[in-house]
Amino acid sequence: MSTHTPEKCSILIVDDIEANLVALEALLGPLHQDLVRAHSGEEALKAMLRQEFAVVLLDVLMPGMDGFETAANIKRLDQTKDVPIILLTGTEVETDYAYRGYSVGAADFLTKPFDPWLLRTKICVFLDLFRKNRQLAAQAEQLRHLFAEARSATSLKDRTEPAESTAAERHEARTPSPPGATARTEERLAEIGEQLAQIELLLRETSGFEAVTLADRVAELERAVGGLRLGPE
Repeated sequence: MSTHTPEKCSILIVDDIEANLVALEALLGPLHQDLVRAHSGEEALKAMLRQEFAVVLLDVLMPGMDGFETAANIKRLDQTKDVPIILLTGTEVETDYAYRGYSVGAADFLTKPFDPWLLRTKICVFLDLFRKNRQLAAQAEQLRHLFAEARSATSLKDRTEPAESTAAERHEARTPSPPGATARTEERLAEIGEQLAQIELLLRETSGFEAVTLADRVAELERAVGGLRLGPE
């Protein structure tokens, strides 16, 4: 019996203390994901501009650019703004730390020492969301290509009609399209429209980071497909 191996994701861990990075790597090792280190906020930003991450574990208390400032900078960049951030801090924290963390866009806030099971469980939720969003994005892109193909086929058919289209229409179009061509095009458009509707529904029900934007794009494609199927009156 074959089993499906989930896509391996990258996790960014940010802490200025080497021992803390080693401890986080040990805690996250059982997840079997790609772990990338950063020793400062500046290093974290550079790493996120080089590659895609499913989640960031970010220490709050760092010299120079602290965790709050780093998180705020991450959320300001279009390339990184949708990456979930889990802020980490020690036991002695200010009362407003959690509020400050959420106000800069952090998805969660954890205090050291961490419960290994709880930390891995939270990260697994973000890994699953990352994989699902990538899958949905790929499906939406595939459907966009299918729609473009169908639209191109319809345009080609229109361009190959007789030049005297007005006279032909008045005389009931004496030169008909090849048998079944229109039916096949309509069937293809109907199939694409149904697929788009299913993907849009999945996106609307998903609380992912790009789901709403993708759902809007899919809805636009659905309307365009519907327009092609209806054609001119």
